[in-house]
Amino acid sequence: MDALLNYFIHGSAITFIVLLGLSIYFIATFWIFLDRFYVINSRIASEAKSLKSLYTGQSKSVASNSLIFTYLSRVNKPNKAILEAASSDAIRVSTKGLTWLSIIASTSPFIGLFGTVIGILETFSRLGEQSSASLSVVAPAISEALIATAAGIAVAIFAYTFHLILKRKAYELSSLLSSQSEVILSQVSED
Repeated sequence: MDALLNYFIHGSAITFIVLLGLSIYFIATFWIFLDRFYVINSRIASEAKSLKSLYTGQSKSVASNSLIFTYLSRVNKPNKAILEAASSDAIRVSTKGLTWLSIIASTSPFIGLFGTVIGILETFSRLGEQSSASLSVVAPAISEALIATAAGIAVAIFAYTFHLILKRKAYELSSLLSSQSEVILSQVSED
């Protein structure tokens, strides 16, 4: 904790900008994750319910709250191209923001490393002004500089983990949409 406090006391404008940037990344990561997790989960629930009613024969079409309902309501006879377009559009809209998680996961360690390099340069500059430097002087200064790297890695871990969770949820949604499409196409071919 002292290293973090010293980092803020002795840090330059660049190191503050690095931590500010990483803080914005951190907030954006959680914002995107919570938003998309809620959206995708609610869509999975509605599509699972719609698929269940198709499988059990309770309905001949998807539910009105299904993502592909608006596409099917505009055509007389559903076909594979319409259903694929509906599924692709639904997945595209549902996974909006995943690219940002990927960008954050891949760039935040480098931003943190940049902050560390600047911190080490500042440390060596301060040490050059002193007549003698021992390990007791150098070690705390280097540990302060490493805070930016630790922050960058922490942000990247969350962003990458959330990206994988949402990617898996999107796959689940895609599977449900695909299953509904197959059932609808089999019903059309039977008629």
